[in-house]
Amino acid sequence: MIKIVLDFEKAGKNFWITAGGIALCGVTILDYVTGAELSFSIFYLIPIALLAWRVDGNTGITAAMISAAAWLFVEVTSGPKYSSSFVYFWNAVIRLGFFLLPVLLFKNLEQERRLARTDFLTGAMNSRSFRELAQREIDRSVRYQHAFTVAFIDIDNFKIINDTFGHTFGDAVLRAIAKNMKENLRKTDAVARMGGDEFALLLPEVDSNNAPIAISKMQQKLQEEMLNNKWPVTFSIGVITLNAPELTVDDILGRVDKMMYSVKNYGKNDIKYTAR
Repeated sequence: MIKIVLDFEKAGKNFWITAGGIALCGVTILDYVTGAELSFSIFYLIPIALLAWRVDGNTGITAAMISAAAWLFVEVTSGPKYSSSFVYFWNAVIRLGFFLLPVLLFKNLEQERRLARTDFLTGAMNSRSFRELAQREIDRSVRYQHAFTVAFIDIDNFKIINDTFGHTFGDAVLRAIAKNMKENLRKTDAVARMGGDEFALLLPEVDSNNAPIAISKMQQKLQEEMLNNKWPVTFSIGVITLNAPELTVDDILGRVDKMMYSVKNYGKNDIKYTAR
């Protein structure tokens, strides 16, 4: 039973779109067969809520519109006859509003969840979200013996940016840096702002051979953008690669943080690697 639940949790969007579509067709057929005597309005909410929850809000809105159209079809073909065709239109609009309620609810919940896990300034992960993801990666590494890499990045001379151009300009630089890192890493990699001018990276499946290549390339792309914009900042980076570690997230972050400060104490603008 637990395995079945886990399989459903891992199911992709295509699965849920198919399941929601089948459920919607089933409700429409039952509504048509039973006619006007039995109301099926609440059952339309099931596939709508399912699609809004498991896929996204726009898919939920589409399902709500299809449900309203399906109900209108059933009403026109097998329901009571009204004095004016406007009644059909009015009822369809009211039902659409009714069907949209769960979609709005799930969209608001999703937005709240996203905001709780995202740094409001840069759009990167926040520290809490990164720590949760890192713990999952530790567990996965222990189970499957897969390597992963964590990097800690500090922006050198960032105080000069804030003092010279102001904090608004500094915020724009932070957003540009986060955007650059996301664009020059894999979609499976995580970028998080840990606070101030410090960022952390989590690179799953990146071993000690590939970590220097990936981090060096990313640093190069960052430095190119800084030079192109004439922003007087560089990057000090500490990097650790682990395989089935007996370390906590705090232990790992503490180690890469010390490595990053070691770089800053010996001239800045460099990368220090280690593997465990």
